[in-house]
Amino acid sequence: MFPKLFFPEATPIVALLLSFSTFWAGFIARPVGGLVFGHVGDKVGRKPALVICLALMAGATFLIGLLPTTATLGVGAPLLLVLLRFLQGIAVGGQWGGVVLLLTESAGPRKRGFAGTFGQAGVPIGVLLGNVAFISATTALSPEAFASWGWRVPFLASALLFPVVLFIQLKVEDSPVFKEMQERRQNAPKVVHAPLKEALRTHRKPILYGAGLMFASNAIFYVSIAGVLSYATATLGLSRESVLVVTLLSSLVSIPVILYAGHLSDRVGRRPLIIAGTAGLIVWAFPYFLLVDTGSLLMLFIASTVGGIASSLVYGPIAAYLGELFEPHVRYSGASLAYQLASILVSGGTPFVMTALLGATGTSMSVSAFLLVMGLCTLVSVIKLPETHQPERA
Repeated sequence: MFPKLFFPEATPIVALLLSFSTFWAGFIARPVGGLVFGHVGDKVGRKPALVICLALMAGATFLIGLLPTTATLGVGAPLLLVLLRFLQGIAVGGQWGGVVLLLTESAGPRKRGFAGTFGQAGVPIGVLLGNVAFISATTALSPEAFASWGWRVPFLASALLFPVVLFIQLKVEDSPVFKEMQERRQNAPKVVHAPLKEALRTHRKPILYGAGLMFASNAIFYVSIAGVLSYATATLGLSRESVLVVTLLSSLVSIPVILYAGHLSDRVGRRPLIIAGTAGLIVWAFPYFLLVDTGSLLMLFIASTVGGIASSLVYGPIAAYLGELFEPHVRYSGASLAYQLASILVSGGTPFVMTALLGATGTSMSVSAFLLVMGLCTLVSVIKLPETHQPERA
């Protein structure tokens, strides 16, 4: 809807690119959130950083539902949209570290991988909730009503996040690792002055290669949930609701795979799962679009599901793995920076890159080549990083 609502004067392809650029704005902001709240999380606590970020996310998303369109406000409407997307990005950039560190640092070494997956599973669950919200809205309303005001309802429903924020603030304690670190600081307050600065100075390799770990899974994920949605409807002539249902079903399959991959990483280590998933993504890069281009919903489901399973093998252990690459006093800063650096380099730009590649080459094989390159980057990154979990010693 955004090309029509916020960029009505542009040609269809330019309007789509501009719309995806607002999508990208949220990802450009993520490292900012990782920098700011990584510092807060390492100095003040995992929970305070998380609570602030969740409240910011709920507020920014709710306000998107109240935005005037270009027809009402003119050029100010897309500018406000970009601003709110930027605030969303800051929130996500800071909250991921808080979620996964509260989970993994509160679990023993035998269950750290599995514990982290409950944060990772939030992504496909979020896709499910988003798709259900928009499918419900488009089914219940006429196209005219949806274009007029119905598109706002799913954004306004984010007000339901505020009770979650309140529950975490009142009922959830900070992680035992951070509490122990706080006690040590009271006895030696000059041990760490600036965790963010120290992470950048002493942990550059795990930050850079840690970001590379996410390239392949992030690329195919955002191709599947954003790029293919536009491609399948505009180019292949499939209905938007049908494609959303396929995405929903594919996300359902990903949830148990993420949980199982994290659990298995507690037994065999983090790297074997990540290497296996990355190899699958490399092999699947070209078959993925060969199936999508058939225009069959069944083939689209197979393409998305197989890609999602391979991606989930990578994504499941990542929460524990990134945390274990960093010492506790710089863990929030380091893990957040690695994760969100991948967001700005790959995640947010993937739908934009996909649209640009399709426009320039006229073939989806160029997007498959992009997915292949992302897979090779992840493979190099995991080879360069050490194993952090020793199953026999856990």
